[in-house]
Amino acid sequence: MPEAGVEEHFQTLFAGTACRVERIVSHRHASPPGFWYEQAEDEWVVLLQGAAELGFDDGGRIALTPGDWVEIPAGCRHRVLSTALATVWLAVHGSRSGAAPG
Repeated sequence: MPEAGVEEHFQTLFAGTACRVERIVSHRHASPPGFWYEQAEDEWVVLLQGAAELGFDDGGRIALTPGDWVEIPAGCRHRVLSTALATVWLAVHGSRSGAAPG
């Protein structure tokens, strides 16, 4: 596992024409103030280890523990509010229509 640092660690495990799979390691990270993810493709993410809380532009929040997953539609503004030390995610980026991710 990557050591704790200033940035999250992203590792692409698979990249194909229709999807991309990433392993993300977070050590007490949060999105910077005012920063929002707004991705061009759908994202399905499962928390494998640790704990995290996501926030959404509509004011919604989701707390995740190992085994919890969330589907984030393309264009949905979201951010990481908090993560525990040694949090590990598996993220799948793609499109429900089968089109290649942007």
